[in-house]
Amino acid sequence: MSISIRDLPLEEYVLLGNAACPGCPASIGLRMLGKALEGKFILVVPACCTSIIQGPYPKSAIKVPVLNIAFAASAATASGIRAGFEALGKKDVQVVVWAGDGGTADIGIQALSGAAERNENIIYICYDNEAYMNTGIQRSSATPYGAWTTTTWRGKTEFKKNVPLIMAAHRVPYVATASIAYPLDFIAKVRKAAKINGFKYIHLHAPCPTGWRFPSDKTIEVGRLAVLTGMWVLYEIENGVFRLTGVSKSLLDKSKRKPIEDYLKLQGRFSKISDEQIDLLKRHVDELWMEYKHLMESG
Repeated sequence: MSISIRDLPLEEYVLLGNAACPGCPASIGLRMLGKALEGKFILVVPACCTSIIQGPYPKSAIKVPVLNIAFAASAATASGIRAGFEALGKKDVQVVVWAGDGGTADIGIQALSGAAERNENIIYICYDNEAYMNTGIQRSSATPYGAWTTTTWRGKTEFKKNVPLIMAAHRVPYVATASIAYPLDFIAKVRKAAKINGFKYIHLHAPCPTGWRFPSDKTIEVGRLAVLTGMWVLYEIENGVFRLTGVSKSLLDKSKRKPIEDYLKLQGRFSKISDEQIDLLKRHVDELWMEYKHLMESG
């Protein structure tokens, strides 16, 4: 699905004056989501930064209905809302979970897996800022290897959990990755997901200036470098068929990727990473790309 910026509505669904930090990727992603679905959705939000961004009750900075729910229950709640809409014959409103990596890869994964196994007709979007940012920058299972957090002050010693492939193992109709630095790719995937019946999962890479320790005007630059270095890969898996998308299509050839160091050096969370750790991280990235190549070939 090819789109251009001219295809997007002018109306904004995330209002000015919201409580997001400067350069916040979650607010950028929410803005894109609103334009992708043109406001025709209800948002289910577990405890996360978005709980703050939307502002205190009874006012809201988000111009669609928002249900704030317990950390572990977002996918289950969305399933119930979808069932209610089905009972009412209401099919023109999308039910969207908007959750951080903590509420997805860790605390929320049981309800997420259950909703996927039942093939609930919802869209689940994880905006992945790679730590528990709202409660003090603690590590999550989505935190990358070598990254500083307040609970991994010497650098995380485990690799990032590959949640998109975990969801693909549920054999749901649609799984995709995206980045806030490539808005049209993300919007196209949201619009595609909205047309598919069944469970849809999108994992949105969301560089956080506060937690990753980079200037707030560098959010998009950091996001682009994640993709251009191969640290984050844009793809979709539709009915079991794996496809690279966007700029990632040209990066299967390792020689076309930028050095991983270009990505790491912009972030204070990697300021103490050793050369040996960087080499290990590079090998891990190469292994992931080989896995994606195999998925493409086995198509």
